[in-house]
Amino acid sequence: MSTVHNKKIVLNKRPDGNVSPDCWKLIQEDMDVDLKPGEFIVKVMYISVDPAMRGWINDVESYMPAVQIDETMRALGLAEVIESKNDSFAKNDILSGMFGVQKFCKLNSAYAIEKIDITKPSNVDKSMYLSILGMPGMTAYFGLMDVAKIQSGDTVLISGAAGAVGSIAGQIAKIKGCNVVGIAGGELKCRYLVEELGFDSAIDYKNVKDLNNAIASSCPNGVDVFFDNVGGAALDAALNHINPKARVTICGAISQYNASGLNIRAEIDYIPILFKSARLEGFVVLDYYSRYHEGVSQLSEWIQQGKIKSKEDIRQGIDHFGEYFKLLFDGGNFGKLILEP
Repeated sequence: MSTVHNKKIVLNKRPDGNVSPDCWKLIQEDMDVDLKPGEFIVKVMYISVDPAMRGWINDVESYMPAVQIDETMRALGLAEVIESKNDSFAKNDILSGMFGVQKFCKLNSAYAIEKIDITKPSNVDKSMYLSILGMPGMTAYFGLMDVAKIQSGDTVLISGAAGAVGSIAGQIAKIKGCNVVGIAGGELKCRYLVEELGFDSAIDYKNVKDLNNAIASSCPNGVDVFFDNVGGAALDAALNHINPKARVTICGAISQYNASGLNIRAEIDYIPILFKSARLEGFVVLDYYSRYHEGVSQLSEWIQQGKIKSKEDIRQGIDHFGEYFKLLFDGGNFGKLILEP
């Protein structure tokens, strides 16, 4: 019987507030690679580390079932097929799917798994299939194009602008002729938004005395689209500056994910939305799964044309997953956070 030595991270206990190291447990095991008909096994090349994972470990109703105690931590990944008895996949195929935080994964279904042609476009790293050509890119693309319905000339304000989704969203908005203002933490990230990605301006929320005044100064003609990844104070401040018929698009609420006892502060002052005949709409990118090919095609074209960039922050070692995960919530990562197991 042939085996591979697997390492995986399982959920050890549910967090109350910030995720502590003892919420995770590293398991080492030998995995049988003798396959039954329909099965295949992959070696995970890259693991996507996302803020959404924080919601997946709460035992509450959500758009996906909660990860259970002692279950392998759910995660998107990019992997190579090493053995297959499944008609859909052959050895050496590169796949994108929910493989979890582990080095190897055995599956018996092709559901929600995509075969990736890593030769198209030709000038991308494999890791970009978890960033600009993966869920973050699709979130930014459909969130702006379908939900916010951006138009040339719009002023687009983006919170979490230096993150995996926000940085791509800002570039898409610029391509579409918008005035783009980003909110990010730290001088380095703000300079990156303006000097490297072409944002019109950036607000360093860590170093401004009053976020409300900073938005007023950066958006003197008001905000037509607020693309929110953060919630909390950023959402409160942005609503004070929306224009008539503004579109407030709720992509995430990272400021609230670690609320103790799941006591998420969801109250907002909806009066500006009423008085400005504005629209506030949340969305989950999985709603657009059947149309991912549209987003990948357009973003690939912009990459080839040099109109859009992607930044990945790749960390090594599955043993360190817990400390890497914390980076998402203290601003310690710069670019799409990816784990190379």
